[in-house]
Amino acid sequence: MPIVAVETLPGYLKSGSVLAGLDLGDKTIGVAVSDLGRVFAHPRPVIMRKKFTPDAGALLGLFARENVAAVVMGLPVNMDGSEGPRAQASRAFVRNMLPLADLPFAFWDERLSTVAAERALLEMDVSRRKRDRRIDSAAAAFILQGVLDRLRAA
Repeated sequence: MPIVAVETLPGYLKSGSVLAGLDLGDKTIGVAVSDLGRVFAHPRPVIMRKKFTPDAGALLGLFARENVAAVVMGLPVNMDGSEGPRAQASRAFVRNMLPLADLPFAFWDERLSTVAAERALLEMDVSRRKRDRRIDSAAAAFILQGVLDRLRAA
């Protein structure tokens, strides 16, 4: 499947399927999935990164279990709008996933998503230790919620 614009995602979604959101980090992959109504994003446990093949296998298994119809990858754009090495790594990860997953992928500007996720966890009085384990999936949920809100408003 191709890399698509976020606005075209509804055309790929079937009844009973969900959207997934990913936050690609150096050590973990944060994951979130929508509910069936595609209104709310729900974090899932992070995937501890190893190498591409086992990372891809873990994601493909999750996509199958959750009935994912499309994936949104957070794109870590710099504050000035330019793309640095982390954005290039995210794009490369998606390019490598395309032949393996029969799903469309879209990118979403994730500027400040980790900051927003950390603030939310702080407001919920989550301990530092638990925040460290949950931050990437919370960021993925923040990314996915932005997409869901955008699609609902369109």
